[in-house]
Amino acid sequence: MKLLRYGPVGQEKPGMLDAEGQVRDLSAHVSDFAGETVSRAALDKLRAIDVNSLPVVAEPGRIGACVASVPNFFCVGLNYAKHAAESGMAVPAEPILFNKATSALSGPFDDVVIPRGSEKSDWEVELGVVIGKEASYVSEADALDYVAGYCTINDMSERSFQIERGGQWVKGKSAPTFGPTGPYLVTADEVGDPQTLRVTLKLNGETVQDSETSDMIFTVAQIVSHMSQFMKLVPGDIIATGTPSGVGMGMKPPRYLKPGDVMEIEVHGLGAQRQTAVAAS
Repeated sequence: MKLLRYGPVGQEKPGMLDAEGQVRDLSAHVSDFAGETVSRAALDKLRAIDVNSLPVVAEPGRIGACVASVPNFFCVGLNYAKHAAESGMAVPAEPILFNKATSALSGPFDDVVIPRGSEKSDWEVELGVVIGKEASYVSEADALDYVAGYCTINDMSERSFQIERGGQWVKGKSAPTFGPTGPYLVTADEVGDPQTLRVTLKLNGETVQDSETSDMIFTVAQIVSHMSQFMKLVPGDIIATGTPSGVGMGMKPPRYLKPGDVMEIEVHGLGAQRQTAVAAS
């Protein structure tokens, strides 16, 4: 299933994409996609619905983040070898974990707002993982059984806030609109092996990131298992699994976003995003 949320900010409704690419209204069956409503058990109930019985949404308008009220927005750093190299950092022995404020979540086609004082706002296409079952001390072999589905994420970053201002990375990752997510939550059964997906990002029409999840240092299964040794993952948690090479920080000279720049982001099979960078008001 490809699930989505459509409508104005704060008024999104749940929907499902049918085989013809039409949005079908799911609001009679689920209030929203958040927490337990994206559990694997809840998704099994939605899977049993005849999609052709659902009302067609002729003009869905804005598409919101594919998951709402996210309990935790986790990220994995330096998870592609070439990205670690372009960042001038060693390949990690274990996944590097950090948080992104959930208030950074935004729709896949919403504008990205360059925050006040920013001179180094950067882009990062990533495979997103949505947790569908409480996970604590799970094995690598069982880890994918705890995944509800996958999505496209642009893990926006302000590099000076992240690296030059001390403390943890979270403050360089968490500005409002710095978490475009979606357009779809694609259920795990439809995706199959998450290590076979192409990830790309174009800046003003130029391809700057182009890789495959097979190049990840730590697989989705390894990440979920590893994280579950330190914390309990819960339904609705999002994990951004790292970005390949081609970020602005790694270019020579470095290249950062300016108002008017357009990003086109895609994890192939999970849906494409498009954002325009705008200055903070």
